[in-house]
Amino acid sequence: MDLDPTAHTVLLGIHATAGSVGLLLGPIVFVHESRRLAAGAQRPTGRHSNAYDTAVFVVCVSAVVLVALARPELWWLVPVSAFSYSLVLLARWAAAQRRRGWLHAYTHGRGGSYIALVTAFVVVALTVDGPLTGAASLIPWLAPTLIGTVLIEQWRRRLTAAQQQRPDEQGAIRPARPA
Repeated sequence: MDLDPTAHTVLLGIHATAGSVGLLLGPIVFVHESRRLAAGAQRPTGRHSNAYDTAVFVVCVSAVVLVALARPELWWLVPVSAFSYSLVLLARWAAAQRRRGWLHAYTHGRGGSYIALVTAFVVVALTVDGPLTGAASLIPWLAPTLIGTVLIEQWRRRLTAAQQQRPDEQGAIRPARPA
């Protein structure tokens, strides 16, 4: 099934806009949620988080539709899109459940979804009619994950330390444990 050129342009515009919104909101969400968690909030998510999650959802759904209707040879982006949004759901679930290891799942879910947005942006910017070809085109696919994973782990450790320094219900500060 071919996509009408006008419909393709509109859908691509929606996809790019949602991606841009997600890229802009990601850092705001990280800072906002970090502050809420450090202050002892039960749920770190809020309006910004909802907008970010919606932007990632729109990016993922529009990617699937674009692949299905315009670029079926890029079929492998469908599971990548599903995985990217599942990271958003993992972060939400972890923050709501607070089971053992929840902070690890939360930070890597939230951060992983942002890595997906950054990777998509960098890949399109540098490899689609861009300066990188051949083996060098692997750099934009791998660099965001390598750099982002280190940053996510540092974020998780800071949040863990902040959680451990918060007084408990009786006012006692929990002893610090390694993250």
